[in-house]
Amino acid sequence: MRFEITVGSGAVIVNDQSKAFLDRLLTTPGISGYEQSVQQVVRDYVSELADAVHTDLHGNVLATHNPGAELRVMFDGHCDQLGMLVSHVDAEGFVYFQTVGGWDPQQLVGQRVTIWSPEAPVHGVISRKAIHLLTEDEKKKVVETKDMWIDIGATDEGDARSVVQIGDPVTVQLGPQEMRNGLVNAPAMDNRTGVWVVFEAFRRATERGVACTLVAASTVQEEIGLRGARTAAYGVDPHVAIAVDVTHATDCPTVDKRQRGTIALGQGPVIVRGPNINPRVGARLDEIALANEIPHQVAALGRAAPNDSNVLQISRAGVATGLVQIPNRYMHSAVETVSLDDLDHGAELLAQFAMSLTLDADFTP
Repeated sequence: MRFEITVGSGAVIVNDQSKAFLDRLLTTPGISGYEQSVQQVVRDYVSELADAVHTDLHGNVLATHNPGAELRVMFDGHCDQLGMLVSHVDAEGFVYFQTVGGWDPQQLVGQRVTIWSPEAPVHGVISRKAIHLLTEDEKKKVVETKDMWIDIGATDEGDARSVVQIGDPVTVQLGPQEMRNGLVNAPAMDNRTGVWVVFEAFRRATERGVACTLVAASTVQEEIGLRGARTAAYGVDPHVAIAVDVTHATDCPTVDKRQRGTIALGQGPVIVRGPNINPRVGARLDEIALANEIPHQVAALGRAAPNDSNVLQISRAGVATGLVQIPNRYMHSAVETVSLDDLDHGAELLAQFAMSLTLDADFTP
């Protein structure tokens, strides 16, 4: 393992398998539409925990415990990450790309990257002209994707095309880096942390006992339109669903707390209130957190969420939906930063929620 998870007082200590699972999630590629490798990590982890594991035609992985109960509950975390696609190789062997998901192009300059060719990973760097060579006008402009390229060290187009194909997925260099006070940074914290929380909650809840049918879903293609959650929820047809994703931490410079609220790393997962959230689900999550002394924060969202809870809520005839979020500094960058305590407490919150449900639970507003 690359790092050890340490948690604060009162938190549930996770086991070695759970630690290794998080590490594998953060070191395995899976950009939107190319999630096969990371979904295999999910299947490997949950295969011995679930009564059934199913991968649907869209690529969603669904682990089910206690099938056939009158109440169906779905925990959702999307597994896809931001990335790039190879779109052109020039005569000199330099590789050009399209972005997948909402990148700030300035975040990409100078990044080490991996092109995930079917034969073997190809390493390179994203660059542009050195600052010494930029004109005064170019220095004043925000860099555009079209003005960057990937250098893989190829001698010419033929050399590059011998290892790279058009449409190959690209990620920035993967892997976690430990920081002080239980913080960790890595690409793809959005939303491998959500996947970890969902499946760790599934493990804890099923080991302790639940009355409902519990489905843990690792969904695909959230970053390009919430696509996997839409099809997964249609297939599962849950009565209750909770999406787990990241949210913007506001405990860093220049973020306006008046609009985003006060959200800090290490203070617990965020329970969201607003029109996208079933009020009884939201209230129950808050009650469970208080009753079990689980650190948590509360945030308001006055519109349909830009994450999987959006489509979960309106699947089929409607789903009683909740949203739990992991605070994340520097979202959609190569250094997304989270607190491991928040992950652990998020998993415990969801596990306790599932364990609290009786088959006659009613979430009608």
